[in-house]
Amino acid sequence: MPVEATASVPTPTPSTIADPMSTRGGDPAGSEAERVPLERWLAVAAVAVGTFSVVTAEQLPVGLLTSVGGELGVSEGTAGLMVTVPGLVASATAPILPVLIGRLDRRIVLLGLVTLMVVANILSATAPNFAVLIVSRFLVGISIGGFWSLAAGLAVRMVPERYVPRATAIAFGGATAANVLGVPAGTLIGGLTDWRIAFVALGGLGLLVVVALLLLLPPMPATAPVRLRTLGEQFRNPIVRAGVLATFLLVSGHFAAFTFISPILQDRSGIDEGLIGPVLLAFGLAGIVGNFLAGAAAGRNVRGTIITISVALAALLALFPLAGGTAIGGVALLILWGLAFGGVPVGVQTWILKAAPDATEAATALNTSMFNLAIALGALFGGILVNTVSTAGVLLFGAALSALTSLAVWGTRRI
Repeated sequence: MPVEATASVPTPTPSTIADPMSTRGGDPAGSEAERVPLERWLAVAAVAVGTFSVVTAEQLPVGLLTSVGGELGVSEGTAGLMVTVPGLVASATAPILPVLIGRLDRRIVLLGLVTLMVVANILSATAPNFAVLIVSRFLVGISIGGFWSLAAGLAVRMVPERYVPRATAIAFGGATAANVLGVPAGTLIGGLTDWRIAFVALGGLGLLVVVALLLLLPPMPATAPVRLRTLGEQFRNPIVRAGVLATFLLVSGHFAAFTFISPILQDRSGIDEGLIGPVLLAFGLAGIVGNFLAGAAAGRNVRGTIITISVALAALLALFPLAGGTAIGGVALLILWGLAFGGVPVGVQTWILKAAPDATEAATALNTSMFNLAIALGALFGGILVNTVSTAGVLLFGAALSALTSLAVWGTRRI
């Protein structure tokens, strides 16, 4: 999943922040200056490091498809299953795990999920064949879906109401940082050394995340267990359902094409494989700008923001086969693509939080599930198109799905 820094989110109701962490020294969280102790901000930062690691784990294969496929003897389309499998597993884990864990302390669960991610990446690094590699990606999917379904609501509980947007932005800023630093850095490491070393490096980072969460994150008992009935109620909410649909269309359209950005840039734009990492870094930097621009805009008009993003993505992906035939054209369009997609997670997450302010964990679990399902299906159908049609076909497919988003959102009342 899903999700990058939420620069502007709705103010939660008092019930959503009722938590032992809402007070300090017996004073209410809303007391005189509402000062937030440093240790709380460090705890938020620890969650941000966790989001960085899980997003990097999910998307790392994007920049390594060519090298992995070459060594293990599979096509680039088949290698795309490294993105499809964890996405499918995460889409199932996200809504189910909050129900299964009941009232179990969220801190313990997060520690277990990140530890699982570490094990999975070490298995990826040592995989003797593609089948074992896919098993490791299955484990990554469990970690991703569970982490995102819980992490989205933690910032709401760790700081007073007025600081929730800032804390959420920090916590989910780890996802943006993963696109800017994690995936390009992993691609660069894999290019300079070996793709297996990239997975080892990510496993080492995961160990540091476990230590950070263990030392900094306080006990986080469940405020109320999520039940299957609650998930069903949220899906019946037409505003939540519209947000989930927007997530599916935008994310699947993006990942249908972006999963194969390495062969697209090499074959269509003539960019050398060794330069893919730096180019993805530019994509990620543009995503940071888009994230905060969209965050500010979504706070004022989330519906208009999502429509604008969908139209921009559709136009850019449709233009790529025509104007991306040179290195300059390909890089320019990719940067604009990053600028547009950078606003997607913050836009859809703001929509979900505004649509369900009293059931953030359940609604976010649904959206996380759809986000990861979209990644999986986008990568799957993108792989089929790459193998049977061309990279141009996958770009046009992504453009079509992005364009459908504006139609789906247009018919929904403002929130």
